[in-house]
Amino acid sequence: MILHDYYRSSASYRVRIALNLKGIVHERRAISLLNGEQRTPEHLERNPQGFVPALETDDGLILTQSLAIIEWLDLRYPEPRLIPAEPDARAAALARAMVIGMDIHPLNNLRVLRWLTQELEIGEPRRTEWIHHWIGEGFAALEAMAGEGPFLGGDRPDIADVFLTPQLYNARRFEAPLDSYPKLLRAEAAAAELPAFADAHPDAVKPD
Repeated sequence: MILHDYYRSSASYRVRIALNLKGIVHERRAISLLNGEQRTPEHLERNPQGFVPALETDDGLILTQSLAIIEWLDLRYPEPRLIPAEPDARAAALARAMVIGMDIHPLNNLRVLRWLTQELEIGEPRRTEWIHHWIGEGFAALEAMAGEGPFLGGDRPDIADVFLTPQLYNARRFEAPLDSYPKLLRAEAAAAELPAFADAHPDAVKPD
């Protein structure tokens, strides 16, 4: 498989974690978002949205959107399962993941932040306020939704933990306060002990 990604992209980070957890051998090909490589004709042919990641499967299928990719991986490579099969647990895990994937991350990704700065001419202090507000609102809800640990849903990582670790990485990049979320930090610490998470970290895959 070939993973087209950017080392600091949250969505790419999620897919790297999932591939590692499942032990799937893959090749990474970097798409620099800062240099605009996501808008090249070659990449737009892979993903008309111009986003990363894009996963090319062994049989030539190209998958986009991190949640869709991870669900496909779960169906094709079911161990370890990241999205629970049991309906109640599945709904809870997906709800936690979607707090991040649908409510926090889209409001703070690169294209939105650039639009705030370039089109609305919002200065750095208000831009930072925007970032911290949406991270804080989402993390407060997720803290209330977290289980008793050590991971968000119990004794093993699931789709919510795969989404959480990259979002906490981004929160620290933006210096968002995190002391109010002990359950989230506990889950992150448990995940950091696993090589699959550590090997997917941006510092582990960033270009030389």
